[in-house]
Amino acid sequence: MNPRYLALVLLSASLIHAPAQTPPAPKPAPQLPDVAAPKLGPDGSVNVGFQKSHESFVATAKKGDVGVVFLGDSITAGWKGQKAIWDAAFGKYKPANFGIGGDRTQHVLWRIQNGELDGIKPKAAVVMIGTNNSGSDPADGIARGVTKIVETIRAKSPDTKILLLAVFPRGEKPNPQRDKMKQVNASLAKLDDGKHIHYLDIGDKFLQPDGTISKEIMKDYLHLTAPGYQIWADAIAPKLAELMK
Repeated sequence: MNPRYLALVLLSASLIHAPAQTPPAPKPAPQLPDVAAPKLGPDGSVNVGFQKSHESFVATAKKGDVGVVFLGDSITAGWKGQKAIWDAAFGKYKPANFGIGGDRTQHVLWRIQNGELDGIKPKAAVVMIGTNNSGSDPADGIARGVTKIVETIRAKSPDTKILLLAVFPRGEKPNPQRDKMKQVNASLAKLDDGKHIHYLDIGDKFLQPDGTISKEIMKDYLHLTAPGYQIWADAIAPKLAELMK
């Protein structure tokens, strides 16, 4: 047999029996801050930790008997490590902590559209979200995302009073993300209607006189320490007590 012909035959046979090449998984489409979406992993599937936390919150909601719900990201989730402060400040209100680390506005929006407020009619909802959007989303988009969250809470539980907190300051000074959050907060302040939505900016409580952040309050210039959580609890106590009447 002609050697060239034999080589072609062997090459054809190898191609026929070669395993099919799996095309690379498409990258997830970018998420918008004001469009509800679950948190996704690199492969485009729902993040396992996010889904597990969400399911636990839905189960808590189904049990009912929640007086105040806290909605947010890791800064809110961090209350779970400050039980003594949490219980002393909020225990009498039958609180529920629905914070998930890494969440953005679109994730919280998706969560409350998918069961986390079903079964409960809390007297108050404490909302603080948006810092995780600050690295990639424009200020107006972040503000729209928070606005959608507020509107969804109002639609699902019209009698719930919303304590909308300004996004806390972050990073060393100067910091572009901190400047962006100031723009976001300026927009959020306009949502205060004095009746159902109450905006409160406690950011200055975490700052030194020169505008810097102490590691004694925010260990990484973002996440609160125990003294930081005590500042948070004390700062919202009067307003929350008013809303819980």
